[in-house]
This record gives sequence, C-alpha cells and structure tokens, in this order.
Amino acid sequence: MRRLLAASVLAGLALATAAAAQTMSPIAIIPRPVSLTPAHGAFTLTARTTIWADRADSAVARGFARDIAPSTGYDLPVRIGVGASGNRIIFKRAARRDTTLGPEGYRLDVRPGVVTVTSSAPAGAFYAVQSLRQLLPAAIFRGAVVPDQRWTAPAVSITDRPRFAWRGMHLDVSRHFMPKEFVKKYIDLLALHKMNVFHWHLTDDQGWRIQILKYPRLTEVGAWRAHTLVGRPHGDSTQDVFDAKPHGGFYTQDDIREVVEYAKERFITVVPEIEMPGHSQAAIAAYPGLGNFGETMPVWDRWGVSKHILNPSDTTIGFMEDVLTEVMGLFPSTFIHTGGDEADKTEWKASPRAQAKIRALGLAPDDPANPHDVRAENELQGWFTNQIDAFLTAHGRRLVGWDEILDGGLAPRAVVMSWRGIDGGIAAARAGHDVVMAPGNYTYFDHYQSVNQAAEPLAIGGYLPIDSVYAYDPVPPQLEPQYAIHVLGAQGQVWTEYIPDPKQAEYMAFPREAALAEVLWTPRDEKNFADFMTRLPADLARLQVLDVNYRR
Repeated sequence: MRRLLAASVLAGLALATAAAAQTMSPIAIIPRPVSLTPAHGAFTLTARTTIWADRADSAVARGFARDIAPSTGYDLPVRIGVGASGNRIIFKRAARRDTTLGPEGYRLDVRPGVVTVTSSAPAGAFYAVQSLRQLLPAAIFRGAVVPDQRWTAPAVSITDRPRFAWRGMHLDVSRHFMPKEFVKKYIDLLALHKMNVFHWHLTDDQGWRIQILKYPRLTEVGAWRAHTLVGRPHGDSTQDVFDAKPHGGFYTQDDIREVVEYAKERFITVVPEIEMPGHSQAAIAAYPGLGNFGETMPVWDRWGVSKHILNPSDTTIGFMEDVLTEVMGLFPSTFIHTGGDEADKTEWKASPRAQAKIRALGLAPDDPANPHDVRAENELQGWFTNQIDAFLTAHGRRLVGWDEILDGGLAPRAVVMSWRGIDGGIAAARAGHDVVMAPGNYTYFDHYQSVNQAAEPLAIGGYLPIDSVYAYDPVPPQLEPQYAIHVLGAQGQVWTEYIPDPKQAEYMAFPREAALAEVLWTPRDEKNFADFMTRLPADLARLQVLDVNYRR
C-alpha cells in the first residue's frame, strides 16, 4: 500500500510542479527544519534592501547578494555592522554562551522589513541562506531578470541544525566522464539541500580521471578507453556489442583546485577516491609493472569487476603513496577514500610474488583443499590497506574504505563506508571505528525508480523509489547507543555504468537526493513522508528553473 500511495503521489508531481507557487504552502523548505513557526506578514526584497554582516559572515552575505543579482537585477550592498533601520537583512553571531546551534546550525527570523540570520559559524549562516532562498519564489534561481516578479518570503521563525555531520553524495566519473561544469552544478544542488560532502570517484577499471604529474601515463593512457559496451553484457562475451566510440577525459590539477575551491565556498568537503588494490585496470594499463604479471592490457571496456589487481609489492605501495601525495596536495579533506571493494584475489593466488609476500608477512596460508579459500589474500589486502593508512595518518589524514576493508583486519584509524548492507557498518562501529552508511538497497541511485523498468532508462538493476530513500535511517535499530555515535552519517551513490551523461545523472539523482538530504538533516522524530511530498513540488519547481532533468 505504501508503494502504491507513493506512486500515486509521484504521478501527480509533474502537474503540481507547474503550479507549485499557486497551490503549495509557501513554507516548503527541504530539508525540513528542526523548528519552524509561521508568523504574520512577509518580507519583501527590493532594490533598496541593505545586507548587514559582521566580518566573519561577510563572504556568505556577499555570496547571497551575488546569487540573487541575476534574477532580481538588484546590486545589493553588503555593509559591515548591524543595520538599525530600513529594509534589511542582518547576519549576526550567536552569543558565545549559546551552544545550541553548533557549527552548522542557525536561526532565521523573517519579518516584514527585516530578516535576521543568527549563527555560531559561517556554515550556519550559509545554511540559513539556503532556507531563505527556498522561501523566496522559485524564479530567484533564474539567470536573468524576471520582469514584474515580487520577491517576497513569508514571515517565519526557524531554529535549525543538522542531525548528522556527514551528509553526502557520490559521483562516479570513471565509468563515464562528467565535465567540470556539471560537477560544479552538482555541487550547487547539494549545497541547496544542505549536503556537505561530495565523494568524487575518480579512478576505476574503465578510466583514470585525475592528473598526476609524476605519472603522466595515468591520464595519457588510463583516461581513455577504445569504446563502451552498449546495453547489458551478455552471458557470452563474444555477443557483446560496443559503440565504436573512444571515451575518456580527465581533470587537470588546475581543474581539481577550481572544483575544490568552488565546493569550499559552499561549505562542501570534496572527498576524493583513488581505488586500490582492485578496480585498478586503468592504472595497470598505463603502467603494466603495477600488475601481477607485467602484461600489457587496455583500459577496461566492460562493466563489473575486472580480475586485474595491483600487485602487493613495496614498489606498488610507493607508487600509490606518490599518487596520494599529489592528491593530498589538491584536496584539503581530512578524509581520503582508497576504495578497497571487490578486489578479485585470483591473480594473487596465482602470483609467486604475492604468495611470497604472504609467507614473508607470516600470514596463515589458505586451505590447499579449498581452491576458493582466500583468507590469506584477504589478510594481504589488509596489509596493503594498513600501509596506505599509516602513510595517510602520518600526513594528518584519515583513510576511508568500502566495507571490504574489514575482511583482512581493519586499519587503526580507517573509516568504513558500509555498502553491502548495514552489517559492516555495525561491526565497525562496535569496534570503535567511525562509519558512513551507504547500503545499496537505500542509497544506490543508479537503481530503477519504478517497477516498470521498460518505462525507465536502462539501469544497473534494483528498485529504489523515493519513499524507500526517505524511510531509511542511518542508525540501525540494533546498534547500541554507545556505538551509534560512530555513525557519521550517510550518502547517496551515483555509479555511472549506465549513466552516460550529465542529464541522465540528474535524472537518477533527483529528486531522491532531496529525500536523502532530509533523512540526514532532520531529526528522526520530525520526519514525515506525507509532509515531505507536500513540500516536494516547490522543490521540483526550483530544480526546473535550474535546468535539472529530475525524474517527474
């Protein structure tokens, strides 16, 4: 019944969106604030409005003035201080003794003639601005002057702060390269919904997307594949069809700096992912010595899990440390993601060098009577991960890995990203490790959005409607309260095997991203799916103005 109700509501969204400004409540903020009290009247933004801010929030205030200038045509002044008269927007600091807001919380008081933003830090002021933008007509997001538009926001008092510290979205640019300008648009959309982490999946079997100056072949060779699989793979690979079009691209280090700075201005941390030891065929194609047998191979042109894996030598560890040194120079994030998932151990079982390493480390050998026993190889991956963890730790960073890093012994400071359900996250939290929840059945936005798959674009599989996303709680009910503090938050995943371009990425990510944003921001007891669906059409109206190809 819940599925049928959600489908019925979604079916009407396209019609409702077109008339959202006339038919919906004007207080349609997503994610839902902790506390919201409507008041009488409205604030009207005019060309005579003045913005006042202290120096700490002046950058946020100027950003707000800059963002609304194209649609309003107003060049609003930002002055340092607290305005006492006139139509005004005031940014001010909370009293030092006020610890209720935290670094990302805010109070927003909208009254006729005056808007007051109170926060303890610039991030809180920024999130207040996102709420204020959502109170204004959707046309505020236009890139040119909207004639005869009255820019009013309903009077309201809001007190707000996030539930989780890690509110993220992932984007895979390895399977299909996404241009820099789309990456920046994606960041804008995350910021609008108060997300604060962008997980950038930059390397995989099908493409290496980040320039590394010391190893130029990673992009000269690794960023390009000869062609791309059309449709799904067949059981018989000889029947697979390819598009005969070379595919690739990469971000220069200047591109990376630009994106990181762009995200920083929007209070989003960019967490890069450099996959190892599996999902590394593009790197091995560029530098065959990284492989287990020195063979030359192309960048992979299929989906799934390549059998090719980095060899577990000290030389390879050194190579990856060189790569990570340049990565750390580009990304100030404390967290560096090193993958660790789906590392096929077939080559390590057959490699004399890998087996010698297992013996040298004193790892327990596999059961010779069981050809599928990879306990020793799993522990070898644990050794590999621990080497990288120690290197990152020495540089003041923290390793993040998919939950397979649990299989061979968890690195001391590693953060586990639990994607194979929630069990890995529970085990890691109980062991005292921080966790980001990313279970496929709730957060994989490459899954279908309808049971009628024929009516949807080709997807990798699965079924994840928006109500399931909204129903998710990152803290498993079976996790004891003393361990729940290790759940940093959660994030949505956009894997791009079957997502060839930005418009398709938008279709798969939105509006499910808005539902996840509310899961991560709003207190659990304040979540209400029916209420969310009444606010969603206004949000879709904003996405429409922003030229987002969201799913209707």
